[in-house]
Amino acid sequence: MNISDSIKKLGVGVEKPVLDKGNASKGTEKAANAPSGGATDNVTLSSASVQLQSLEAGLATGEVFDSNKVEEIKAAIARGDFSVDTAKVADGLLQTVKDLIQPNQKR
Repeated sequence: MNISDSIKKLGVGVEKPVLDKGNASKGTEKAANAPSGGATDNVTLSSASVQLQSLEAGLATGEVFDSNKVEEIKAAIARGDFSVDTAKVADGLLQTVKDLIQPNQKR
């Protein structure tokens, strides 16, 4: 499998780069003129890269939230079964405030 096959399966568009031979560097010229003896290079994407591409594809289709999960929560609220972990909410709010009041640190 080559890289373009794996990306096509993910639904991500790939365009072939256009080589401007007038501005090509010597290393690029060597790579372009190398014999193609049937050998191919394989590239393996990290799981994080695959996940990012999946998220990007989901955002492109407008799927911002899980509608099934929303329906489950609505049903739980209607039944009176939905409970809120107030400690978890409070911890999240405190962490957000801490993050906002800390001076920006260079990373």
